Amino acid sequence: MAFSRFAPRFARSISSTSSTAAEVVSRNHPTPVSNPHVVMPQTVSVIGVPMTYGQPLLGTNFGPDMLRNAGLHKVITELGWCAEENGNLEIAPPTVNDPVIDPDFGNAKSSFAVGNSIKQLADIYEQKAREGKFNLVLGGDHTIGAGSLAGLLRVHPDAGIIWVDAHADINTPMTSESGNMHGMPISFLMENLVDCSKVPGFEWLADSPKLKPEQLVYIALRDVDQGEKRILRELGIKAFCMQSVDRYGIGRTMEMALDYLCAEKQRPIHMSYDIDAVDPVDAPSTGTRVRGGLTWREANYVAEAVAETNLLVGLDMVEVNPSLAPGKGADTTVDMALLLIGSALGRRIL
Repeated sequence: MAFSRFAPRFARSISSTSSTAAEVVSRNHPTPVSNPHVVMPQTVSVIGVPMTYGQPLLGTNFGPDMLRNAGLHKVITELGWCAEENGNLEIAPPTVNDPVIDPDFGNAKSSFAVGNSIKQLADIYEQKAREGKFNLVLGGDHTIGAGSLAGLLRVHPDAGIIWVDAHADINTPMTSESGNMHGMPISFLMENLVDCSKVPGFEWLADSPKLKPEQLVYIALRDVDQGEKRILRELGIKAFCMQSVDRYGIGRTMEMALDYLCAEKQRPIHMSYDIDAVDPVDAPSTGTRVRGGLTWREANYVAEAVAETNLLVGLDMVEVNPSLAPGKGADTTVDMALLLIGSALGRRIL
């Protein structure tokens, strides 16, 4: 049985004693538990998505190759995984002839180029998930999250989503003031939020499996638009903002998040990790920096806690933008991203 040691109800279902969940894991599983959704030999399928058109700042397209060049494959293989490299998807740039969204349906900049590009991601994510491989998606801006989730839900329609981000990314073309699509990816997967058939480039999502509010949990929110706050309240989406982290500590926060998603049902989990969830001190080279984010240890603990469920099937690492803090700032951010990937794949202190 694979489960999180951070979900109290899991522990109670195994033992009626007063042992802690960690003790139960140690006693019943002296060796690491295999992920039931990842076949042996456990393989990380690396997918680069150098998307930069979902936001106004150039540079996120360099993220995937910077992570590879900094030693990504070594991180993967030293943790006992096989690495399958898929290279970078081809991202077609916007053109003046692209269809644009009707203003009556809101504002979504470069939607035709963005939507058609991330369709490729949905297709390859689905393929690799059906093969029982772990999908590691390297961004690129966070619009790629719509592609990852679309591919995930085709294979695991009941999957749980951990969205680690300073921002909620659930604006719609109608609520977004900027029209920047990296603030919208979740809304395209939620039922009744966006009519995808009206958004050029996203028509393919109209008949895709939808994400239910109870399948989603946010971690580390601290910059949420008014329209997004209304959506979160109306849909009852579980969100742990930085105030929650301050109040409960990161350990209790992750315990509650994972208990919410998985205590009643051991569902596969996808984690979408925006590097701006981390405080700019430790990850300065990203486009929408907000002070007061996760510390170095808190950020790693999030990934460690999710990994210990043995249910993680995919990870997005997005918004690494080396052009915004070149030199030491970029190196610091890339190093942080690699550490988070390693933590998500099973690296531990002891």
